Amino acid sequence: MFHKVMIANRGAVAARVLRSLKALGIRTVAVHSEADQDLPYLALADEVYAIGASDPRASYLNQDALLDVMQRSGADGLHPGYGFLSENAGFAQRVNDSGACFIGPSPRWIEAMGHKTRARELMAQHGMPMGASSELLDTNEARTLAEAARVGYPVLVKPAGGGGGIGMLAARDDAQLLKAVEQARSLAQRSFGNAELYLERLVERPRHVEFQILADRHGNVRHLFERDCSVQRRHQKVIEEAGAPAIPRAQVDAAADQAASILAGLGYDVIGTVETLYDGAGHFHFLEMNTRLQVEHAVTEAVTGIDLVRAQVRLAWGDRLDDVLPKDIELQGHAIEARIYAEDPVRFFPSPGPLKTLRFPRAEGVRVETGFAEGNTITPFYDPMIGKLIAHGTTRAQAIERLVAALDATTIEGVKTNIAFVRQVLQSPSFNAGEVHTGLGAEVLEQARKQPTVPAPV
Repeated sequence: MFHKVMIANRGAVAARVLRSLKALGIRTVAVHSEADQDLPYLALADEVYAIGASDPRASYLNQDALLDVMQRSGADGLHPGYGFLSENAGFAQRVNDSGACFIGPSPRWIEAMGHKTRARELMAQHGMPMGASSELLDTNEARTLAEAARVGYPVLVKPAGGGGGIGMLAARDDAQLLKAVEQARSLAQRSFGNAELYLERLVERPRHVEFQILADRHGNVRHLFERDCSVQRRHQKVIEEAGAPAIPRAQVDAAADQAASILAGLGYDVIGTVETLYDGAGHFHFLEMNTRLQVEHAVTEAVTGIDLVRAQVRLAWGDRLDDVLPKDIELQGHAIEARIYAEDPVRFFPSPGPLKTLRFPRAEGVRVETGFAEGNTITPFYDPMIGKLIAHGTTRAQAIERLVAALDATTIEGVKTNIAFVRQVLQSPSFNAGEVHTGLGAEVLEQARKQPTVPAPV
């Protein structure tokens, strides 16, 4: 097993990975930027190194600075967390070339799945169901319109080299399409350094259902069921749950088995998530594959009892899947996660500032993941997530009840938060009925605006 592992990340995921490494008896190395030097989890690491200025390009995205810490600390493994360099194939290769181990999929899989259209081509060749999509668009407007006609309106313009919903724009006719392509190309270039775009057929009111994959380096792949991540704002997830409500178990299990079988055939390794759009008629259309631990991994851990970070570390080390996972894994109840952001609860713009008060509840069936403590500051340099509340119950109704109670018992002062918005969604009739879709968050917000007797979140 690894002797010492460096965590090349910050915040909630750094604290989370640190906990599992300690449970495995592995020495830990934490890093921090100037802005993060006071975060509480740093005191729990065996070694701590400053890696640069607050701008992520000077610290958490600075490959040379991170590799220098690896060399100086003598770490033989690097856990990338999520975000930053977690899906950078070049960085993963540099870590491996240094003689250490990148604790994630092999660089060739990060490279293969990182480009959306190439990943779609690869998965389609092996039988993964796909929605209609275009080739990569060039700058010729006539060819762009012809591709849209072939795919069929409405379409979604998507960056080929990015993720997180950034640069995704809908178009319902030729005029909207040309405007959307121009806007998305600019956003994609600024956000990902890659202006390549393609079109997908837009599925109205779809559900975002994804499948957790674990794999060893000996050809074995298993899934750990599904997560429903349909409740979003600005195309980004905010409430996630396991399992997916109101989809027949046989249907969702068949889709998960198919994804795992395809990846086993390819020889995929360590960890990943297959993301799909569910159209409500029994079809799961491949969206993309994320080659890392997901923010929402905790709901899978709650319903399976599997520590995904420990499993990821052991699989990267070379342990066999049969030695890492029990033979039989069954869904145990239902789990729902709420991401708590420092942001305006209506327009969802970041709201950085000091955490004058930060108090999370301790309650049965409730887990808290955060990298902050009272007195810390949410800075404008990084994602403004303060933490995550994960509620687990024997039923979905109990999980909802526990999560709402946990939100009510959470006190955050000094920044705006999205707690009021999350609570409104959780208490909406549609969510309680399991009638979730990617537009539900916007619908709930609009209904709140139209009801003067129900105060809008402030």
